[in-house]
Amino acid sequence: QLQLVESGGGLVQSGGSLRLSCKPSGFTLDYYRIGWFRQAPGKEREGVSCISASGDSINYADSVKGRFTISRDNAKNTVYLQMNSLKPEDTAVYYCAALQTFQTMCVVSSGYEYFYWGQGTQVTVSS
Repeated sequence: QLQLVESGGGLVQSGGSLRLSCKPSGFTLDYYRIGWFRQAPGKEREGVSCISASGDSINYADSVKGRFTISRDNAKNTVYLQMNSLKPEDTAVYYCAALQTFQTMCVVSSGYEYFYWGQGTQVTVSS
């Protein structure tokens, strides 16, 4: 079964950092665009960041720009989301998703175009 597994979530104080990991099960990420998304209670899913298959195209939502960094290590078959200067409003379940595409650009979206999804990891930022 093809799926993604997120890890690295947890409870952190405001201003702290976490690094989320996204690792596939059953396939390699080489030709996949990866997106990170989050959903807070009572809110719609929000795109956070994306990285193209080559890693050349990266984008962030305005709400996390300058604080979050997405990266990929194809040798380790893993995509990361480094989250610094965390705020209480970053509290949400974070998901990664994969889309096999030859498009070289990625834009942050709601995620409708992604095919494979993980189960999510909870990030809680206390004030």
